[in-house]
Amino acid sequence: MTEQRLQEEELQEISSQMITDLSNAKDLTHSKEADSKPVPLADRNAVAPDTVSALPKKQSRSEYLKERVLIPEYLRKAVLSAVESKGASYIEGRPFNQDAQAPAAPLFVFINPKSGGRMGPALQKHLVDLISAEQVFDPLKTSPSDIVRHGLGCLEKLAKEGDDCARLTRERLRILVAGGDGTVGWVLGCIGELHLEDRGTIPPVGIIPLGTGNDLARSFGWGKSFSSAHRSGVKKWLLKATEGSTPCSLDCWQVEVRTGAKLRVAFPHALKPQQHIPLADEDANNSAADDSASFRGVFYNYFSIGMDAQVAYGFHELRNKAPWIARGPVSNKIIYSGYTCWQGWFCTPCSANPRARGVNKVLRLHIQRKQSTTGDWEEVHIPSSVRAVVICNLQSYGGGSNPWGLPTAKSMKKKGLVDAKSDDGLLEVFGLRNGWDTAFIMISLLTAKRLCQAEALRLELQGNNRSRIYMQMDGEPWRHPLNSDGKPTIVEINRVPVQSTMLVAK
Repeated sequence: MTEQRLQEEELQEISSQMITDLSNAKDLTHSKEADSKPVPLADRNAVAPDTVSALPKKQSRSEYLKERVLIPEYLRKAVLSAVESKGASYIEGRPFNQDAQAPAAPLFVFINPKSGGRMGPALQKHLVDLISAEQVFDPLKTSPSDIVRHGLGCLEKLAKEGDDCARLTRERLRILVAGGDGTVGWVLGCIGELHLEDRGTIPPVGIIPLGTGNDLARSFGWGKSFSSAHRSGVKKWLLKATEGSTPCSLDCWQVEVRTGAKLRVAFPHALKPQQHIPLADEDANNSAADDSASFRGVFYNYFSIGMDAQVAYGFHELRNKAPWIARGPVSNKIIYSGYTCWQGWFCTPCSANPRARGVNKVLRLHIQRKQSTTGDWEEVHIPSSVRAVVICNLQSYGGGSNPWGLPTAKSMKKKGLVDAKSDDGLLEVFGLRNGWDTAFIMISLLTAKRLCQAEALRLELQGNNRSRIYMQMDGEPWRHPLNSDGKPTIVEINRVPVQSTMLVAK
């Protein structure tokens, strides 16, 4: 018994020693791993408090975004002061802060609250929260022209005084427009003032598509619509505008509308009154010349005249009178289609209404071709079946359709055409016949009546057969009265020498 007990005690001692050795080995292994590896954040109980506080905190996406786009407070206040005072005052407090750092991608946002089925207010709230109230603007309250002229002018003035932060902010600035094609065109037109005044870097423009067609957004990869104003979706779009996009060039086209009499015309924002330019047939001593008026603006996607502009005008008037019916892109398109039927575009072939007849009754079209060496104007025949003439810069019209299509090599050679691009210095001109024809064109079963390609156009509108005509420019339509005294309304379209800069979403 004694011998057996001794053996048991010996075995127990050996087992105890083995357990102790294994435990020491395990502790040694953990110690070596701890020396070579950082302690996981989750295992906070095994780390001393001072070690935990030294570990880097994970940055949220909102914090990362704000770090990239938020302009230093003193510059935000200076810009806001300059805009509110129309440039009379441009700074509050000390002139500049040399310790401030310019963000990697400073951003100004313009949001049209009337676009996107009235989604604007909710979207604006998220934008203000994610960026700052001083960097988000309502163009209906704060004109984009004032931001460009006075706000950017403030940054430029501070940069000349030696403020490196202001200089880098101005050079890196990007602009994001939340709205439809009309709003985007309006902002681009204001930014174009920088070209005329030679004011340095032109900020590239990205888009949050809130319109009905959103052809500019489609053409540059921003999608067909922005249907959700959730905070996560807004963050995604802002990151895309600051680091998920690259600049590219876009042709700009200047439109000048000259009329033989001062008529009450509600022009869109993009058209501004100009100093009087006499018409060719006006006598310098003729008192009628004093009644002339001229308006000028810029478009980037399309200019059209005829039945399609009439439908667009009716839709815009209806939406402004009853905003509750326009709740989003889908409902807008349904209402738009219904209004097309109500206007009678599908019945134009058998309609007796003068406004439903071919535009060739009031329109004469002259063009200058790119390959022309003489620079002479050439008249283009418009078939009597055409009830709308569309002049396009992009290959997207009416919500993503391409009415111009892809002409064959044989057809291009016969008609003297080239591949259509947004930066080739040419406009594509085509005709739409009626609602049925256009409906098939919009679903790519037919192509429009190709009329020509041109680098300059001149449209003469006579009021002998009609009292008014409808036009639209980048989704902004208006009703234009015509003179019945034989004096034409002249529309001239020429390319702006310097191109705009867009952001192409990846």
